[in-house]
Amino acid sequence: MLDDGFVCLVDCMGDDAAIVQAARVSYGAGTKKVSDDRTLIRYLLRHRHTTPFEMAEIKLLVRVPMDCWRQWIRHRTANVNEYSTRYSVAIDSAQSTSPGEWRSQSSVNRQGSGEFLPEETGRRLSESERECQQVAARLYSERLEAGVARAQARNDLTLCTYTDAYWTVALHNLLHFLSLRMDEHAQWEIRQYATTIGEKIIQPLFPVVWEAFVDYRCGGMFLSRLDVGVIERLTASARETGAGAPHSEEAFLAAQDPTWADLTRCRERDECREKLVRLGILAAE
Repeated sequence: MLDDGFVCLVDCMGDDAAIVQAARVSYGAGTKKVSDDRTLIRYLLRHRHTTPFEMAEIKLLVRVPMDCWRQWIRHRTANVNEYSTRYSVAIDSAQSTSPGEWRSQSSVNRQGSGEFLPEETGRRLSESERECQQVAARLYSERLEAGVARAQARNDLTLCTYTDAYWTVALHNLLHFLSLRMDEHAQWEIRQYATTIGEKIIQPLFPVVWEAFVDYRCGGMFLSRLDVGVIERLTASARETGAGAPHSEEAFLAAQDPTWADLTRCRERDECREKLVRLGILAAE
């Protein structure tokens, strides 16, 4: 992963059959089997019956930059044991950024990235990054050699320094992690880890669950009550006027929810517009 990280499967408890078994115990002994395993798993995931997915667990060993790990550890639904730089010397490795990987700040997402910066600018930034990492590593080594406690010597290590951690998580919670961190709005670095965990580890271990997860969580679309209202009004208007899809921006604004109408900027309205464009109901701008 990245330039010196990794994801390693340590242990796994359960498989697709274990989830089916956990779900069917609710039926009681002697209950007739009413559906095949794939149909049942897809039903459970589609209707958010999550308990059977908590019966499977995955244990991973990961090496990840500390700034990326800060986002990872926000998911407080796993058992974690991390490499300690109080007890041991810090891992002598830090993530580096190649000249073509520097990204601009997104103009629409406060925590997201925009377009890539020019490579000429990237070369300058990569060089200054390398110098910063070398200074931090030298300071750390000098402090250790001077007898400074490891807990204090680490104070100026950069956030791109790698850390190791064991991460044990129920399949249900892992799927929630993946749905957020594989999303295109997630930071690129953690998205690489999440995609690798999903496609290289979870898919082979739980192929039926993964198929349903991709269909319903990754490739699906959530429509709120307000979104449905917009679609209903657009449909009713089309019936009255004889207009066909895709609808115009003017028609969309006329059909928008009343709570959006007085707002100059409305993220919920923007998200609704994006959904309708994807569905072919609204014309792309």
